[in-house]
Amino acid sequence: MHETFMTNTDNTDRLTVEDKEIVLIGTAHVSKESADLVDQVIEEEKPDTVCVELCESRYKSITQKNRWQNTDLFKVIKEKKAFLLLLNLMLAYFQKKIGQKFGIKPGEEMIRAIRAAEASGAHIHLADRDVRITLSRTWRLMGLWTKMKLLAQFITSSGELEEISEEDIEEMKKKDVLEMVLSEIGKSMPEIRLVLIDERDRYLAHKIRTAPGKKIVAVVGAGHVPGIKRYWQEPIDMDLLDQIPPRGKLLGLLKWGIPVLIVGLIILGFFTAGAAAGTDMIKLWILTNAVLAGLGAAIALGHPLTILSAIVAAPLTSLNPMIAAGWVSGLVETFLGKPKVRDFENLPEDISSLKGFWKNKITRILLVVVFTNIGSSLGTFVAIPLIVKTFA
Repeated sequence: MHETFMTNTDNTDRLTVEDKEIVLIGTAHVSKESADLVDQVIEEEKPDTVCVELCESRYKSITQKNRWQNTDLFKVIKEKKAFLLLLNLMLAYFQKKIGQKFGIKPGEEMIRAIRAAEASGAHIHLADRDVRITLSRTWRLMGLWTKMKLLAQFITSSGELEEISEEDIEEMKKKDVLEMVLSEIGKSMPEIRLVLIDERDRYLAHKIRTAPGKKIVAVVGAGHVPGIKRYWQEPIDMDLLDQIPPRGKLLGLLKWGIPVLIVGLIILGFFTAGAAAGTDMIKLWILTNAVLAGLGAAIALGHPLTILSAIVAAPLTSLNPMIAAGWVSGLVETFLGKPKVRDFENLPEDISSLKGFWKNKITRILLVVVFTNIGSSLGTFVAIPLIVKTFA
């Protein structure tokens, strides 16, 4: 790559590489000042191309108001993407809450960049990695306990949003919103920072420097600016960044090993400790899985028949790695709840409060899947020592 030249002013960096001139704007995703700056720079620079920190699905999410109406919940559940969709909605919830507090829509600077580009006739270049790949890579790198901690952190952090001041919003210009929300988690879960921040820094750097046109304005979260500049001249393997890591061998071993262990202990109990002990083990297994999975579905405010399906399914699905109790209860809730068009239309508004997550039929279905699976998993880990104790 040819020599790169950089200059810096407040919240903007001017880079030249090969025959291109790039104006890099670092924004806070919920700052009115940042949105105004985007308008101003694009109007003054009159670029050939405007790069935005969006992927195709996120671009559609802010330009197509009826996008949620095309969501196939049965497909989401069957493809094991319920938690990923719920996580995406929870991230949107955090940004929306902050935006409501300061009177600006989350991602307003991206909307303004798109409108300004269209008004000036500039090409719009989507520079971010597909959010589904980012979340899937994060998900694959996290263990079950880490996933549970992450969900708990999101829920418990919601009250802290009320304490955010305008000074905190301006501080976001030094940090990406995702980095701010996950900064504390990132200390104990570095894999989250690696995928959400560092990998995307490299991805954005490559997409921006290879964008078409001689003059380019790039609009990104301020937290990505240092990383983009750091990786600007480095060769970047885009195929590697777009890969979803295979499931770990240990996870595969546990998925099949735990059911085999449970069944083996129960059979051994019948032969060595007697029929009464073996029967007690079966009862413990059924009871712990059924109660905790049913409790998970109940916490998500599932339909009574959904809760019943979780209770019935959990003891069986926990012994079958190919099926999860949450998929069963989620499909039952989808069939019984039958989300209406208004549920999709109200989704952007409902995710602005935690109460809305439970009220909206779509997010409630996702919560049913997640909490049922968490309950069933806890039931398995509670049952094992109880069965061993009975055997002993």
